[in-house]
Amino acid sequence: MSDLRIRTALMADADDVLAFWGEAAEGTSITDDIAGVTRLIERDPEALILAELDGLLVGSVVAGYDGWRCSLYRLAVLSSQRRQGIARALLEAAESRFVALGGRRGDAMVLEANEGAHQAWAAAGYKREDHWRRWVKSFT
Repeated sequence: MSDLRIRTALMADADDVLAFWGEAAEGTSITDDIAGVTRLIERDPEALILAELDGLLVGSVVAGYDGWRCSLYRLAVLSSQRRQGIARALLEAAESRFVALGGRRGDAMVLEANEGAHQAWAAAGYKREDHWRRWVKSFT
């Protein structure tokens, strides 16, 4: 895929990212708004990684690193562009970022019901750990 461009998001991308997630990502989050996306980019400008094909946003991943854990969120690819290596290219960029920062293991948040995502993560070398469960509390 020679025209695929992987880059970090800019503040100007926030609206497009939200529209993209609405189309390509499974589920929503409390932070899926302009304030949440711009806060992410402001706090960690290299965390939101985008894939573009001929200028069209076709993929994303959030590669957050807090100095201790490497966390992956929002790996999404447009359905019309799946199975072409876009997710793999995004994960390679995220993993390279983590290694450069001293990270040692990537943890991915994956929806339980998203079987297609389970296959994609497994193909990328990630293993499911059933002994963990996510516990959440909303602050708003």
